[in-house]
Amino acid sequence: MSHTYEKISSNQAKLSFTIPAEEFDAAMHKAFLKNRNRISIPGFRKGKAPRKMIETMYGEAIFYDDALEAIFPDAYEAAIKEFDLKPVDRPEVNVDEIGSGIDLKFTAVVYVRPDVELGEYKGLTVEVAPKHEVTEDEINARIAQDQQKGARTEDVTDREVQDGDIVNLDYAGSVDGVAFEGGTAQGQTLTIGSHQFIPGFEEQMVGMAIGEEKDLNVTFPEQYHAENLAGKAAVFHVKVNGITHTELPELDDDFAQDNGFDDYAAYKESIVKELTDRAQQNYDVTVENALVEKAVDNAIIEVPEAMIEEQAGYILREMEMRMMYQGLRMADFLKYTNQTREQLAQSYHGEAERRVRTELALEAIRKAENLEPTEEEVQAQIADQAARSGQEVEAFEKSLTDEQRGYLADTAAIQKVVDLLKKDAKVVEKAPEADKADAE
Repeated sequence: MSHTYEKISSNQAKLSFTIPAEEFDAAMHKAFLKNRNRISIPGFRKGKAPRKMIETMYGEAIFYDDALEAIFPDAYEAAIKEFDLKPVDRPEVNVDEIGSGIDLKFTAVVYVRPDVELGEYKGLTVEVAPKHEVTEDEINARIAQDQQKGARTEDVTDREVQDGDIVNLDYAGSVDGVAFEGGTAQGQTLTIGSHQFIPGFEEQMVGMAIGEEKDLNVTFPEQYHAENLAGKAAVFHVKVNGITHTELPELDDDFAQDNGFDDYAAYKESIVKELTDRAQQNYDVTVENALVEKAVDNAIIEVPEAMIEEQAGYILREMEMRMMYQGLRMADFLKYTNQTREQLAQSYHGEAERRVRTELALEAIRKAENLEPTEEEVQAQIADQAARSGQEVEAFEKSLTDEQRGYLADTAAIQKVVDLLKKDAKVVEKAPEADKADAE
């Protein structure tokens, strides 16, 4: 057996095979043994007719497909290994010469991982928005989250409904004196001021006492999901069953100690650091993404459609997994959005192509610069992933398969590529006016 390799383009290869006649004849005999019990020949029981008799009646081509199928896998794998090719799609096979007593000749044209012609990737200049400066409002909002964790809910019996209260109520709505679907409920919980109900509903409940009943006059918004109610005036008869109030802890040293700090000043300082570090991390990611994007744009890559389709399929599987965690099904989503899975995949074609281009370009830079992670860098990736999953590093590492460990090693290598891009890069911060124009 012999084979040759021809590069058709940066992403396509042609393999030519010559199989000696004796090997093909042996494959033809295997095909005969495989199929003889399914072939009927007058005067013979099934499986008892000689091969020559079958070939005389049906032609020897009856065994060609199975003979080629027996030969092709080993021949193809040997050629792929010898020429170090990385196919990304099934090969297109064409037979040139076939028959008993002659050498079998065929070709296989296959799309492979494409060559990457790298452009500039060192010393790049990128323009990004300035790093976000943490505001006092953001600090207060973050502190409010911790406040909510320590909040206590108390029943209120000595006063009327106030803004911020949680009210248990019954209501019955009507339009022109006629009740409408979905307008009646009992034991409903509503936070006053949350704006969950129709505008004006919650405001009119302020001042009501427990056990009090009242008619609330409201108007449905012009843009309302139920078209039969849009813009209509309605009356809701409501009854207050109970009132509860959320009591937030005071922002003092006791609160700080409950959160693991000596005093409130130390606690607030930790919140400022947390938000500042997050802003810095976001800024660093923005810079890295801009550098990677420019390096990818500077590269010339002919991406096979098969790689894009495979990546689009991966994006859909990611999406489906996220839906499952939220209790949704892909089939329902497709039904609600009136599209097929194929149409949804096509909508992600651009993103999929971008992902593939990025992967190929970063791999090419890694190879060009001979960037391989050290054991310490791989261990750092393992420790990071263990922390993300809430596991001890040792236990997490023992649970890794060879494939998973290889993935983390590749991640460490790609980080070395990104660090290389950042090394001599020039980062220019956009003027606020330019940033505002981009947002618009």
